Amino acid sequence: MKKNKLYGSRWDKARRAFLAKNPLCVMCQAHHLIHPASVVDHIVPHRLRFAQTTEEVKTAQKRFWDEKNWQPLCTQHHNTTKQRMEKSGKGYGCDENGIPNHPNSHWYQGKSDLLIEDL
Repeated sequence: MKKNKLYGSRWDKARRAFLAKNPLCVMCQAHHLIHPASVVDHIVPHRLRFAQTTEEVKTAQKRFWDEKNWQPLCTQHHNTTKQRMEKSGKGYGCDENGIPNHPNSHWYQGKSDLLIEDL
C-alpha cells in the first residue's frame, strides 16, 4: 500500500491559492483580532500517517484535499491552540456569557438534560 507524499508542490500551490482567498486567521477573528493567516489547517485532521488499510488511506487523502475541511490560521494558533484541541479533543473559547462555543466541549458532558433555553 503506497501513501502518496501530500506536502509537495501540489499542496504548496493549493495552500497559496487558499490563503490568497482567505488571508485572515479564523481564530484571531473569533476574538475580534485581525492577524494574517500563514497556515492552512485541516479542521478534521486527515491522519494519513496513521492509516493502515487502503480504505483508510483513501479516506485520509480525501479529507486532506477537501477544501471544506481547511481553515486559515496564523502560526501561533496552529502551533498552540489547535494542537491542544486535537490532543485533548476539547474546543476552546466561550461566548459573552461564558458558555463554551463548541457543543462537544467537556463543559456540556453530563448536561444533556438541559434545554437550550437554560443555556
